[in-house]
Amino acid sequence: MTPALKALFVHLFTATGAVFAMLAMLAAVNGKWSLMFLWLVVAFVVDGIDGPLARRYHVKTHAPQIDGVLLDLIIDYLTYVFIPAYALFKSGLLPGWTGWIAIIVITFASAIYFADTRMKTKDNSFSGFPACWNMVVIVLFAVKPEFWTILIIVCAFAVAMFTPLKFIHPVRTARWRALSLPVALAWTFFAGWAAWVNFHPQSWAHWGLVATSLYLVFAGIVQQAFPERRDVTGG
Repeated sequence: MTPALKALFVHLFTATGAVFAMLAMLAAVNGKWSLMFLWLVVAFVVDGIDGPLARRYHVKTHAPQIDGVLLDLIIDYLTYVFIPAYALFKSGLLPGWTGWIAIIVITFASAIYFADTRMKTKDNSFSGFPACWNMVVIVLFAVKPEFWTILIIVCAFAVAMFTPLKFIHPVRTARWRALSLPVALAWTFFAGWAAWVNFHPQSWAHWGLVATSLYLVFAGIVQQAFPERRDVTGG
């Protein structure tokens, strides 16, 4: 197989995320929240794999006719923002006006964030909360806090998108990657497990989901607070 064909197949693999987004949306429209999240987890796995594949097969060199970054952003907005926001609104977790505030804040702020050219830091982390609302909303479905707590969380993360707070990329942030990558894989496992058992309140998946989510949220901020010491030789 030629390098060009390999690179093209990476783009096609990325594009499957759009199919999974549609399947998730169809499930959401029918109120099948567990099925919706299962499809979003599948899309999340695709999103985690396609980046390393794109770099390995040099898609910018061998298949430049397709903008992989733009393709990824389109799919990410659907699976990370649009569908989770719809689920939060229609599920009843946020009654009345609180649901309207949440979907307006999430969709509007995330659109601005996705277009911000400063979203990545020098160490390939994110500057500000990276609009991973799929990860936030699935935890809210599992834990089911009071509606005012949900509203506060939504507003806090929306504000955090436009702060200089650092959030790690589990694959691309080199510092602590030996821990961050397994935690991200564990989060994916617990998310799938929680959705599979229909967010049963006694499921151990919820504890794992919360614990791994806390790490992924705060690891970058801790790294920011305690930066690495540079080699005194200047190397």
